[in-house]
Amino acid sequence: MEYFIVFVFGIIVGSFLNVCIYRIPLSKSIVFPGSFCPFCEKPIKWYDNIPLVSFIVLRAKCRYCAKPIPARYFVVELLTGSLAVVLFYFYSFSAQFFAYSIFVCSLIVMSFIDVEYNEIPDVISIPGIVIGLILMTVLRLDGSDQFMKAFMNSLFGILIGGGSMFLLGVAGELIFRKEALGGGDVKLMAMIGAFLGWKLVLLTFFIAPVAGSGSALVAKIKFGKEVIAYGPYLSLGAVISMLCGNDILAYVFRF
Repeated sequence: MEYFIVFVFGIIVGSFLNVCIYRIPLSKSIVFPGSFCPFCEKPIKWYDNIPLVSFIVLRAKCRYCAKPIPARYFVVELLTGSLAVVLFYFYSFSAQFFAYSIFVCSLIVMSFIDVEYNEIPDVISIPGIVIGLILMTVLRLDGSDQFMKAFMNSLFGILIGGGSMFLLGVAGELIFRKEALGGGDVKLMAMIGAFLGWKLVLLTFFIAPVAGSGSALVAKIKFGKEVIAYGPYLSLGAVISMLCGNDILAYVFRF
C-alpha cells in the first residue's frame, strides 16, 4: 500500500514537472495560469488532468481541438512515479528520500528540456547547486559523521563535477574545432556534485559516456545528427551513482 501511495504522489508531481518542462523554456510562469492546451489554449478541466489516466481516456488528444497530446506527458508522469517508488525502496521515508526526490525531479525537468531544446536551464541548475550544498551539509547525505566533512565533500563535488566537464569541453573543442559541450552541462555536473559528493560525481562522469555512446551512434548513422543532448545521460549516470555508486566503487577497487 505504501508503494502505491508513493507512486500516486509521484505521478502527481510528474504532472507538475510537465508544466515546468513546457513553460520554463518559454519564460512563462509555472503557477499561473492553470493547465491549458498549448494548441487551442483552452483551460483543462480537472477530470482531463488526472495523471496517466486522462492521457489514456482522451486517447492522447485534446478534448476541444483534438490535437495530439505529446507522449512526453505520459512518459514524465510514469517516470517520476516509478523513480519515486525506487527512491522509497532504497531510503524509505527519510531525509535522504525527500532530498533525493528534489534532486531527481530537477534532473527529469532538465533532461527533457535538453532533449527538446538542446539547452539546460540555469534557473534550475544554479539554484540546484546551492540547494544541493545545503542539503548535503545539513542532512549529511553522504553519511559523514560531521557537518564540515559533508560540506567539503559537496564543495569538492561541485568543483570536480563542473571542472571535469569544463576540461572535457575544452579538450573537445581543441580536437574537433567546434563546441563539444555547452555551459549547461558544466553547471548540471556541478549540481550533481553538490548532491552526491566528489567520488560519486566522478563515477557519473565515467558512466555518462557509456550510457550515451550507443544513442550517439544510432543518431549519427540513422539520422545524421552530429550533436546529441548530453544532459539525459549525465542524469542517468547520476541516478545510477546515487543508488549504486558506493557498491560500484567498492567492487571496482576491491581488485
